[in-house]
Amino acid sequence: MKLVVGLGNPGRKYDQTRHNIGFMVADALVRRYVGSPPTTKFEGEISECRIENEKVLVLCPQTYMNASGQSVRKAMDFYKLSPEDILVICDDLNLETGRVRLRRSGSAGGQKGLVDIIRHLGSEQWARLKIGIGRPPAKWQVSDYVLGKFDKTELEEMEHAIVHSCDATACWVADGVTEAMNRYNAASGT
Repeated sequence: MKLVVGLGNPGRKYDQTRHNIGFMVADALVRRYVGSPPTTKFEGEISECRIENEKVLVLCPQTYMNASGQSVRKAMDFYKLSPEDILVICDDLNLETGRVRLRRSGSAGGQKGLVDIIRHLGSEQWARLKIGIGRPPAKWQVSDYVLGKFDKTELEEMEHAIVHSCDATACWVADGVTEAMNRYNAASGT
């Protein structure tokens, strides 16, 4: 069993915002693999699907981005998963818009949702798939930028990134993190 966590903020106000790309990928995964309708559990919305005969839980914490760790910890403990069974999908300001980068482990890189997950799990030893949203334009506050909606050009790039992210996630489930990194980081140009 694997746990895929899409990070974002709950509520319509945040739909289609840069910070919610993790939710967007999670939703696409559930649609692609005909997952169960989401149920409310672990302070999040969780669906179940099968990818390559592996049971995959797809969790979207409803605690707001910066407090995602508690939701992830509850799901991990309930299903008795190890950190190696977890993939977290989130936005990254330091990657070009639409670029996808999968990592086996590592620091939060300033992403506050990842900071909170590291704090609650007590470990950095879980995979993360980061999707580039680029840097804010001059004079923009970072918070305004990440909570802003994608423009038309960005949305087109994100549609490709979402498909690429779903493919990379399926590879992570079926073939492991090393194979997924080799195959999909190179394809994304990272």
